[in-house]
Amino acid sequence: MRILILLLLLFSLPTWATNWTQQQLADFAKGSTLHFAVDSNQLAEASRFRAAIVLHNNSSVALPAGQHDWQIYFHLIRRVDTTEQQGLRIQHVQGDLHSLSPTADFAGLATGQQVQLVFESAPWLVSYSDFMPRAFIVSKPLQPEVFANTDTEDLQQFVLPLTRDAQLQRNFGSPDLVAIATPERRFASNLALNGTHNSNANPALRIIPTPQQVNFSKKRIKLGAHWQLEFSGAASHEARYLQQQLQQLGIELGSNADSKQPLIELTITPALPLAAEGYQLSLSAKRISLNAKDNAGAFYAVQSLLALLQQQGDDWLLPEGNITDQPRAAWRGMHYDMARNFHGKDVTLRLIDNMARYKLNKLHLHLTEDEGWRLEIPGLPELTSVGAYRCFDLTEQQCLLTQLGTGPHKQGSGNGYYSTVDFIEILRYAGERHIEVIPEIDLPGHARAAIVAMNARYNRLMALGQPDAARAYLLAEPGDSSQYISVQNYTDNAANVCLPSTYAFVDKVIYELQQLYRQAGQTLHIFHMGGDEVAAGAWQSSAACQQLFAAPGNGVSGVADLKPYFVRQLAQLTAQRGLALAGWEDGLMYDKLNTFERSQLTNPRILANAWDNIWEWGVADRAYRLANNGYQVILSPGTHLYFDHPHEAHPQERGYYWATRFTGIDTVFGFMPDDLYANAVTTRDGADITDLEKLLGRALPPLLQPENIVGIQGQVWTETIRTAEQLEQMMYPRLLALAERAWHKAGWEHNNDTNSRQTDWRSFASRLAQVELARLAKQGSSYYLPPPGARWHNNKLTINTALPGLSIEFSLDGGKNWQAYSGQSVLPAESLLFRSRAGAVTSRSVDLSPVRATADSAQ
Repeated sequence: MRILILLLLLFSLPTWATNWTQQQLADFAKGSTLHFAVDSNQLAEASRFRAAIVLHNNSSVALPAGQHDWQIYFHLIRRVDTTEQQGLRIQHVQGDLHSLSPTADFAGLATGQQVQLVFESAPWLVSYSDFMPRAFIVSKPLQPEVFANTDTEDLQQFVLPLTRDAQLQRNFGSPDLVAIATPERRFASNLALNGTHNSNANPALRIIPTPQQVNFSKKRIKLGAHWQLEFSGAASHEARYLQQQLQQLGIELGSNADSKQPLIELTITPALPLAAEGYQLSLSAKRISLNAKDNAGAFYAVQSLLALLQQQGDDWLLPEGNITDQPRAAWRGMHYDMARNFHGKDVTLRLIDNMARYKLNKLHLHLTEDEGWRLEIPGLPELTSVGAYRCFDLTEQQCLLTQLGTGPHKQGSGNGYYSTVDFIEILRYAGERHIEVIPEIDLPGHARAAIVAMNARYNRLMALGQPDAARAYLLAEPGDSSQYISVQNYTDNAANVCLPSTYAFVDKVIYELQQLYRQAGQTLHIFHMGGDEVAAGAWQSSAACQQLFAAPGNGVSGVADLKPYFVRQLAQLTAQRGLALAGWEDGLMYDKLNTFERSQLTNPRILANAWDNIWEWGVADRAYRLANNGYQVILSPGTHLYFDHPHEAHPQERGYYWATRFTGIDTVFGFMPDDLYANAVTTRDGADITDLEKLLGRALPPLLQPENIVGIQGQVWTETIRTAEQLEQMMYPRLLALAERAWHKAGWEHNNDTNSRQTDWRSFASRLAQVELARLAKQGSSYYLPPPGARWHNNKLTINTALPGLSIEFSLDGGKNWQAYSGQSVLPAESLLFRSRAGAVTSRSVDLSPVRATADSAQ
């Protein structure tokens, strides 16, 4: 009888009960679906959400009952604590990676069945881009297989619809006052920004960024091959650049001086009474003069000339007149994180071109992160052979643990690095366009890629019997049992600041960086250490740190002394190499209010990116505290200049929203660098800020050393940005608004004059829509277009756009066919989609059928 029962059990076991095949695994992943669903972001406890994972077995293969050796891995930006339901266990692995595995209580999942696992976490999930693609199933020793419905950048293929208020509105313990964008709200916002009429300014003459002084007549100059070019030897590079740019437009200038022919003259005059990078541009029918303070000024004069060129038929025309111009800020920067997700060299070169076009001069390259190391360093091959790739390797000897939707394979999104040849090319390309490249090696936090890579190096060299060499660049101490979790949910991402090998590693990397700059014919001036977001608890149980505490005379008595100790060590290393040191603001602070003692840092220049200006968090005055204490501050506020935030408050918009629910182009345009506190308009939940000091419960320090605010910088972080197209849609056209504020101080900033700001915005937005978007497209860049707003009233539809001059299209068949909208008063309501268009680029489509139905029912 016992044998009979065993035989019956054996033959009744579901497929895969014993040995699974690769084909079965593939069939299950292809035929089954994994979905995520948000139930509510408005739980009784503030800043928490409830969601679910839904696994539906549509394949011909059953999951067996009981505990078996298979796991499903998925990416989720919120950490889910270990939870068990229906015999399935969800566990956090590292970062955004989680696993789903069966326990002995699992009842199996037959063909046609589904299982739903409910979980809670914090703070919220209100956007489709909060969820990462490429979930996969694993069963040793088989290769992982990706669930087909998640192997896509169309996130709505695996995230169930986000439509209800409970899904879209957050709970702060108080109401979420940020309204989700709808056609009607967008219409009202566009109307408030742009009024009912376009700007009176001529978009052809309103270049970006706005020059300091402009005087144009109505006369036009025809530019062509009959023009001659003369330049001083000092301006030969800028002259060649001008020739190349004009050749791309089909304009060939003459090279032999002929007094009878009109002349373009390019000169550099150091005695010119302008600030560095300033220039004068004079345009007349016989002579175009570009006279600059320095080479950078000559380059910017060329950019202004090119921006003024307008094509009419076969002719290229310029206005007659004069420009006198100089920059508002010395530091006009853009930060680009390719460490989270790598997007390739080409998009970096396009970024440099666009920065140069709009007179931005500092490119801050975020080269390293927890999720990737993106620069080849001679002598440390594991940094890129292991640290530049994510895949499914739990030992992390071949790659980092997969993160951010890369999936299990090395060819997945976000993998790759700059070779030394690539980086030298980037440096030269930027240098030719007067852009300084600032490399960031993020330490001691955000260092997981480097830590894992150096562990792999250690293992390789130990296997070769080279223990001293193996330990030379270790960043983690064997046996360190310190427990912590970072903001991005890592438990092992802090390099040990008590190990001498950590500083040997830093010095090695800085040395190799300097060599790369020299090979590019340049000099490295600034090393950015990162320094931000070190998790509390790091180094608490480190034996090396305990030894450091016990050693006399080093100024280190406990864990609280370790971060300033690290910065002092890096300051010394960089000063010895003739470098300035830069870091994110919290990397230079003891606590919320107190900066490190500037006198203890030996570099003549220490720069700080001031980013954390969530007003109600009480640290937005750090920018002024750092400046007052002798640090050079680059304003990089999360509320205005983080381009990884959504363009509007809508679930289909990409991006994180920790600083603000959204950052529109007009928000960037409206930033006022000279009065940081004046930018405190609303809290994260959308509440108006009427008295910042009352909100914080303390007085705010005034800016006592304004000369230490050296400029502003935009940031793009790429956790949710996996492709080059996605990257450019987040950066552009917000980068142009950044350039406007970095170069030009508008008159309305003096007293925050709303009417003047709106007039200026309409002029800027018209130029953007009618000229600059086409220039971006011609250069090969993608960009974002705001979707249109709409209002039904008295059975008449009115459409408007955030950027005046965009064309509008509609579709009556679900988006299969589109036609131009020219103000039709009545349209069928069954299927009614609208979108804005500029050239070949279109916005996200908007369904206006519900708007029509609501308007009709109200009549």
